[in-house]
Amino acid sequence: MLEKITALPRAVKQYLLITTNYWFFTLTDGALRMLVLLHFHHLGYAPLAIAMLFLFYEIFGVITNLVGGWLGARIGLNTTMNIGLFTQVVALLMLTVPEQYLTVFWVMLAQALSGVAKDLNKMSAKSSIKTLVPSDGNSQHQTTLFRWVAYLTGSKNALKGFGFFLGALLLNTVGFSFAMLIMASVLAVIFLVSLKLLQGDLGKAKHKVKFKQLFSNHASLNYLAGARLFLFAARDIWFVVALPIYLVSSLGWQHTNVGVFMALWVVVYGIVQGLTPKLFIKKNQHNINGRLLCFWGVMLSSTTLLLSLSLFYSKEFNISAETIIIGGLFLFGGVFAINSALHSYVIVAMAKEDGVSMEVGFYYMANALGRLLGTVMSGVIYQFTNLITCLIISALFSGISALLIKKISHTR
Repeated sequence: MLEKITALPRAVKQYLLITTNYWFFTLTDGALRMLVLLHFHHLGYAPLAIAMLFLFYEIFGVITNLVGGWLGARIGLNTTMNIGLFTQVVALLMLTVPEQYLTVFWVMLAQALSGVAKDLNKMSAKSSIKTLVPSDGNSQHQTTLFRWVAYLTGSKNALKGFGFFLGALLLNTVGFSFAMLIMASVLAVIFLVSLKLLQGDLGKAKHKVKFKQLFSNHASLNYLAGARLFLFAARDIWFVVALPIYLVSSLGWQHTNVGVFMALWVVVYGIVQGLTPKLFIKKNQHNINGRLLCFWGVMLSSTTLLLSLSLFYSKEFNISAETIIIGGLFLFGGVFAINSALHSYVIVAMAKEDGVSMEVGFYYMANALGRLLGTVMSGVIYQFTNLITCLIISALFSGISALLIKKISHTR
């Protein structure tokens, strides 16, 4: 096995290393989110208060994607990825303190560091693929790029699902603080391996990039970023805070069951993302454009609206809310996964190779803004209304995303 890995092309070995870094980081990120959510819900925090715990995570994710893209173009994506790994270790260690010191402000600070770490890691991983698979207009290069982006994104989300399960399991077995110590120790080892093996000049721009270049003046990229913002706000407005609390408080699920269910959902979602190229690539060619992306956006909006109506009329049709939530969530996840995979490919394909992290960072800044908007609205709307309202607004946001994405052009 070791000989086969050694014989692989340099680009493939770097891709495997980046993917491994991303996998382990994602495991800790998913577990951390579930640990914080379930632990503080158990302590009696209201949905809005729990949403506020993730506020800094999302805010600093926005800032990190914007500045991190510029930083990656100046110092190299290997450095930004390793900074992300190290920062996550620090964030996890901050949460190993005794419970009496786990104040809301302290947890928000740790989440801020984790938000910085997560988006440095994500931006570096996605941008690196563009440099490892140069896009020269050849259809073979484009399909390879599509596959590599989809595999990286899909496998990451599958691992995030396992992270949800891991978080719930660790909370019920070793407790909150010791769980953080275990994850920090494992990630520290990954950081040291990455420091030694990741290529030194990966993604570094050939020209000196200026800070004013952070904001895109390319219309298609701006439309794509706007569509991504509303796409992820549509997901998180009901999935991040409202859904797990609904499962515990309204359906009476145990914390472990919530963790297992959400983990399974994210795993399936990741698998669908990884398989998405098989749906659209024929004879090493594909035709991904604004019309196709708009169609799948409308499909997502329709699916979410159908789920909200089914939940509203569940008693009238004598169908349990539990059945609707389980079935509807997996249907939503499949359609959302296809949308996300297509979006992720288009930004990497659209970005210029030299200084790729600038445009990818700008795009994922919009992604982080969407998560921030969705997270806050999830806590606010669920606390003052219900899950059905969250779903209706989710359908509206998906529709806005579809309208914006229709305006993009794949080429510059």
